[in-house]
Amino acid sequence: MKKTDYSAIADRYDHNHFRVDEIQHDHDLKNYINAHHQQEYQVLDLSCGTGNYLVKQDHFLKDFPIKWFGLDAAEEMLRIAKEKNGHVTFDHAYAENMPYHSGKFDYIVNNYAFHHYLDKNQVIDEVYRIMKKEAVFKMHNIAIHQMHKWWVYHYFPSAYAEDAQRFLEKDMIYHELKTRGFEVKIHIHYRMEEIKVVEYLRLAENRDISVLTLISDQDYQEGLEKMKFDLNKNLEKTIINDFAEMFCLARKY
Repeated sequence: MKKTDYSAIADRYDHNHFRVDEIQHDHDLKNYINAHHQQEYQVLDLSCGTGNYLVKQDHFLKDFPIKWFGLDAAEEMLRIAKEKNGHVTFDHAYAENMPYHSGKFDYIVNNYAFHHYLDKNQVIDEVYRIMKKEAVFKMHNIAIHQMHKWWVYHYFPSAYAEDAQRFLEKDMIYHELKTRGFEVKIHIHYRMEEIKVVEYLRLAENRDISVLTLISDQDYQEGLEKMKFDLNKNLEKTIINDFAEMFCLARKY
């Protein structure tokens, strides 16, 4: 399994407007706080990247006594995250070996990152270890096995083969969490739509989508040229695009 060098793309990572626009207020975290009254909450953004989730939630939940933490393996991503979130405690480490004592966190969120881990079972073990009893682990990711018509795979077909090595099926995620003592709920949000290719060309050119950094330069260039060729023939070119997101809530009991 190949790994994306996020330090190499950190400076252009936030140029993808979807990354900022798609982040919603975390009502699952708010519900947890409302159901567990305590003096302070320890919340970890696992693989926090450039800190966009933390910015959004800190404003949304500013009235609650939350101590925020962010962990990432890419130093350049953390550098940017620190510029946005001055009061968050950041740690440079791998998810397979986190520098936290057992039973520390009330809530751990993991956005669009689980597929990057080389030893996913070890990450789950670590997550379980550092969570308090009744704590919640929230995982949010794309569900590639339900999105064969994703525009990325349409123009860069070798990308699916790379992703198939990185992403676990939802059944496997459910099983691995359940066998470790989590109460697990998973749902998939799927949509199929017609999209304008011109609106995605810049995203392809930015080459910040992780799987596009993993395919060969030749495959990448061929896909990019195919997009441009289609747009040269018809600037209003559309394709069918499907997209699926997996939301997993796992409670330690």
